[in-house]
Amino acid sequence: MLRVEELEAVLPSMTRWRVPGGRNVDWAVLEAALGTALPSDFRSLAEAYPVLVVDDFLMVSVPTPGAEAPWASGRREDEILQDLYEMGDTEGYVPFPQPGGLISWAASNSGDSFYWRTSPADPDAWPVVVRTDNADWIEFPVGAVEFLAGVYGRTIDVPGMPGDFPSDFPEVLGLDDRID
Repeated sequence: MLRVEELEAVLPSMTRWRVPGGRNVDWAVLEAALGTALPSDFRSLAEAYPVLVVDDFLMVSVPTPGAEAPWASGRREDEILQDLYEMGDTEGYVPFPQPGGLISWAASNSGDSFYWRTSPADPDAWPVVVRTDNADWIEFPVGAVEFLAGVYGRTIDVPGMPGDFPSDFPEVLGLDDRID
């Protein structure tokens, strides 16, 4: 499992958004509302950074301190994923909180969705699952931080993404803490 610093090495423009001393997310509240723990790499990312947008394309959603329960609720009530599941368009993936269900952690402005598959039981072993806007489902045996570092470091290719993804010089913007 990669550390946040390894992602920063691949995306150096993100470091200007790092919050000195951390953001103080109340993980106990979040995990009680969500019904599960989250991977440690994502927790480290969420403690260090607000919501990040890479190349005005990919938004990494992290919980806002003081609004952990609404963030968790948004993950548990993923209406788009639920609709896809009910239409039989998830290639066997199921929404969380079903066993092994998907939890969203990022999305693109093209309609691509980035999830964890909550199986096996250890959140640090959860793979990343991408649903492209072309309705392709692709699973990667890595965590969120390693996935991002791989994509932007060009060691992980995500079929079905736009031809200019990732860009040669990705820019990262940090969004103010907000509920999304």
